[in-house]
Amino acid sequence: MHPQPLTMLMKLRATTVPAIILISLLPLSCKKGSNRIPVSDISTLPSLTVKNDTTVYFDSGRVALKMTFPIMEQYDNAGSPYNEFNMGLYVDVFNSNHEPSGSITSKYARYTRNHNLWELRDSVVVINENSDKLETESLFWDQTKDLIYSDRFVKFTNKDQIIMGTGFESDSHLRQRKIKKVSATIFLNEEETAEQP
Repeated sequence: MHPQPLTMLMKLRATTVPAIILISLLPLSCKKGSNRIPVSDISTLPSLTVKNDTTVYFDSGRVALKMTFPIMEQYDNAGSPYNEFNMGLYVDVFNSNHEPSGSITSKYARYTRNHNLWELRDSVVVINENSDKLETESLFWDQTKDLIYSDRFVKFTNKDQIIMGTGFESDSHLRQRKIKKVSATIFLNEEETAEQP
């Protein structure tokens, strides 16, 4: 008895379709170098990644800064090598008695080593030893010149007043500070308010 045409067609499909799929995939799997990363992409990868770490900086044998961060990526192959803190950082500043005397926080930071320049962005808060507080969205610290500056809106608060404005320059301890375009001054002491014209 001869097999029925429908049964033969089903057997033919059952063996032919997988064979055609397998043969069509062979050229795709034989490409050379498909897993290689181009050299230009490797140079953009971090040279070093450090997670959940604290780094301590010393000055003349005493602790000067303690910096804590969730992640730091170091880029040595960039034109100007830098360290990037994409998830922000927290810095404790210590005085000569080894006591915390200030702090710095931001949600993003970048340190360019060749220029000795820090860039802090997003919710930047700096507090000095007098509890004076500077708040801004962008701040630069030129360590060589001992200068911090911003061209953005800043809010400076001390025990007597709150000063708001655009543009800021100061030494790194917030002692010699200048807000370039003051937009508001709020006095916190009632006696000073009564004396103002």
